[in-house]
Amino acid sequence: MATSKKKNDQTFDALPLAAKIFLLIMILGFLSAIYFFALHMPISDELAAAQSQHRQLRQDLSAAEQRWDQYLEISQQLASREALDRANKRVLPEDAEIPAFLQDLNRVAELSGLEIRLVEPRPEQQAEHYVRIPVQLSVSGRFHQIAKFFYSTTSIERAINMENVSLHDPEVSESDEVILQVDALATTFRRPPNAAAPQAAQPAQPAAQNGGAQ
Repeated sequence: MATSKKKNDQTFDALPLAAKIFLLIMILGFLSAIYFFALHMPISDELAAAQSQHRQLRQDLSAAEQRWDQYLEISQQLASREALDRANKRVLPEDAEIPAFLQDLNRVAELSGLEIRLVEPRPEQQAEHYVRIPVQLSVSGRFHQIAKFFYSTTSIERAINMENVSLHDPEVSESDEVILQVDALATTFRRPPNAAAPQAAQPAQPAAQNGGAQ
């Protein structure tokens, strides 16, 4: 075997320089081909696949961020609409809620120092976009107490009008203060059945706003 190796060495040494260079180039080319097909191509394919996956993930991330922004925007819009709807329902409820309305009137009258003589609900009156709920009131008190009462009715969350206000039968008390009798029609409102929710940017009210004597 050593003789065969020595013979091969002698054969290689006997080759001309150009043949040696050509043979070396062939060997290097063969090794390069092995490296290219066995190592480089799989790595290149994996790198290309990884780059493609990276681009896809970036696109997915961008789409997810856009959906998240849309979700936040829609959530804010829904929260605003819910708050607006709650405000609308307080101003213009779907039900008459007469006990709560009468309680509000009694509370405001008592805080104003008035004596309540009459609180009488009247029949509802259907309008085009709302239902009127009138309540006949009769109270007595000093002038500044009456003024405070009418002013305080504007703090009631429900839409309310004070109509047909009349002052009569003044009396002088033992402390020389004038006591007035006041009759008024306190009118609140509710939504008619199956009415659509208002679309305005602020709580919807009937044409007549909260106010004092008319």
